[in-house]
Amino acid sequence: MNNIRNFCIIAHIDHGKSTIADRLLEYTKTIQITEGQMLDDMDLEKERGITIKSHAIQMEYAEGGEKYILNLIDTPGHVDFSYEVSRSIAACEGAILVVDATQGVQAQTISNLYMAIDNNLEIIPVINKIDMPSAMPDEVEDEIIDLIGCDRADIIRASGKTGEGVEQILHAVVTRIPHPKGDPKAPLQALIFDSVFNSFRGIIAYFKIENGTIRKGDKVKFFNTGMEYDADEVGVLKMDMIPRKELSTGDVGYIISGIKDSKEVKVGDTITHVARPCSQAIDGFQEVKPMVFAGVYPIDPTDYENLRASLEKLQLNDAALTFTPESSVALGFGFRCGFLGLLHMEIVQERLDREFNMDVITTVPNVSYQVYDKQGHSMEVHNPSGLPEQTMIDHIEEPYIRASIITDANYIGPIMTLCLDKRGELINQDYVSGNRVELHFMLPLGEIVIDFYDKLKSISKGYASFDYHIDSFRPSKLIKLDILLNGEPVDALSTLTHQDNAVTFGRRMCEKLKELIPRQQFDIAIQAAIGAKIVARETVKQVRKDVTAKCYGGDVSRKRKLLEKQKRGKKRMKQIGNVEVPQKAFLAVLKLD
Repeated sequence: MNNIRNFCIIAHIDHGKSTIADRLLEYTKTIQITEGQMLDDMDLEKERGITIKSHAIQMEYAEGGEKYILNLIDTPGHVDFSYEVSRSIAACEGAILVVDATQGVQAQTISNLYMAIDNNLEIIPVINKIDMPSAMPDEVEDEIIDLIGCDRADIIRASGKTGEGVEQILHAVVTRIPHPKGDPKAPLQALIFDSVFNSFRGIIAYFKIENGTIRKGDKVKFFNTGMEYDADEVGVLKMDMIPRKELSTGDVGYIISGIKDSKEVKVGDTITHVARPCSQAIDGFQEVKPMVFAGVYPIDPTDYENLRASLEKLQLNDAALTFTPESSVALGFGFRCGFLGLLHMEIVQERLDREFNMDVITTVPNVSYQVYDKQGHSMEVHNPSGLPEQTMIDHIEEPYIRASIITDANYIGPIMTLCLDKRGELINQDYVSGNRVELHFMLPLGEIVIDFYDKLKSISKGYASFDYHIDSFRPSKLIKLDILLNGEPVDALSTLTHQDNAVTFGRRMCEKLKELIPRQQFDIAIQAAIGAKIVARETVKQVRKDVTAKCYGGDVSRKRKLLEKQKRGKKRMKQIGNVEVPQKAFLAVLKLD
């Protein structure tokens, strides 16, 4: 146990975590590196060049005549996957904090660092990309010293591309990160930090042993669900899964016990023995709080059960996803899903399509609101159609976030304008170092859900970094905006919006839908309404056939007779015709600007 080290790599997006992980694996001769980012095994990760899932792998390293076992977990950097990072941190004793030498400390660096410090991890600061012509290692060192108060000698300069500094990182891991503490003879306590679904072997749970020992064939139970299983196979995670006879305190590994039902495996649960159980579960990590909600509906209504099964399998691998059944007049039966952000929502949609061949329609994303009625009762509303009547509502509270934006001083003006347009209020600003400023804002979550991050990146030319956490609920003047097609409300397009933005938003929505809804044989009226009041209208003109073309000459009453006949047909069609809303229309609402 004294020779085991468990550590993870944390950093902001694109600071080179996965590349440094590659160099560590290459240096310890764990695997042959054939391409970049070996641990990013999902097609989506390779295409987008981002890490979506944490990846655990074991390395062996010898130093000073001792052999060490190093368990490395590579984590994502994007704010939408911070839950993955919190789970990885729970399974480690130390963390390598990677900072890009060309960009310095950014918002996600700070947020992930505080998460690691809260869990009492030993931090090893590493400056990456020092081989780049635009690197500023001395300035970045000053920023790191200001941030964590370490000595200059503790900071390792490295390059993921050339492999410089990798030996120092491994030496620091062995000497500075403490070995796991625990008692191999105590009752078994193992923390589940991730799980995956395998169609041949059932559900595979990844765990870290805090106390005790687990052997192949043991009878084990999951503490919180109370379910009992046989440990058919236990082992360690290299590039593939390597079976072992037993794993002891401090080891990170996997267990296969033929579990078929995804509800039985909860990330954060504790594994213990049936014969000699532990007295209490390990303090797991907090339940995830979804921030953005959207309806996910199968395009073919008969796929409803397949969609449920796909979401359950996806949830095993992505514990931040939550879903509950709901139904909509326009779209039939589906699920209301909770995501951590828009990128998370996009990734889930892509994975449903690629991994499970599910074609789905996603409605406009929104956040959850607290609605108070005249009697003082409160209810949580995730969906605008779940709102009570306007006359029953006393007031609505919406979630506010505390946002931290780190940027170059040249971009303060446009960023402030953007945040104030989104109903934000500036709390304070600090100079981090030199020309870098950290701005703190209070912003309504509903305003930043859709396109805030993209706009922030474009006005700061990619320099600004953004991080946030939920602060509180505050009363707000919110009203429900309905979209009507030929007088029928389309519940999937209704949104909750601020009173000041409602009319312009309704107008823009009608104009956009006019472009997207295909023309029919009858006029389609598109209207935006607040309660009973129509605030905007557009009309999609009917497609008409020239029925009088065959009349050449003769009395005008012949033409009138044909036109009247056409008019009656159109009227009848309008009564029975229905308007199909294409999937593009739901997505277009996100990109109104």
